[in-house]
Amino acid sequence: MANPADLGGIKVMVIDDSNTIRKSAEIFLVQAGCQVILAEDGFDALAKIADHQPAIIFCDIMMPRLDGYQTCALIKKNARFSATPVIMLSSKDGLFDRARGRMVGSDEYLTKPFTKDSLLKTVDTHVSRRAQPEGET
Repeated sequence: MANPADLGGIKVMVIDDSNTIRKSAEIFLVQAGCQVILAEDGFDALAKIADHQPAIIFCDIMMPRLDGYQTCALIKKNARFSATPVIMLSSKDGLFDRARGRMVGSDEYLTKPFTKDSLLKTVDTHVSRRAQPEGET
């Protein structure tokens, strides 16, 4: 497990229609030194993603208007963000949900309620893989 201090300055987007989930994720991530961008749903996230360019995105599956699968697929289809890790968040831990997440390009699947350790470990795992940016401006 990484030292939370290693996560300083990393931009993390949390997309969830639950204020409780957004706030708890924000608290855990800010304590670890991350910059946090919050979005209430897929449309909100897509409006913010280009401005903030997060290093990693946590995306709830069950959301109104644009669900997590649709949101993930749209992020991954955008050449600018296709390499950005998208972690699906769901209270359902079914095989079908995990498979469907993979089909739309998600990088991992985290079951809610998540712990501070699981959240920070996921950020560390995916962001450290991208530590050497290729051709980024």
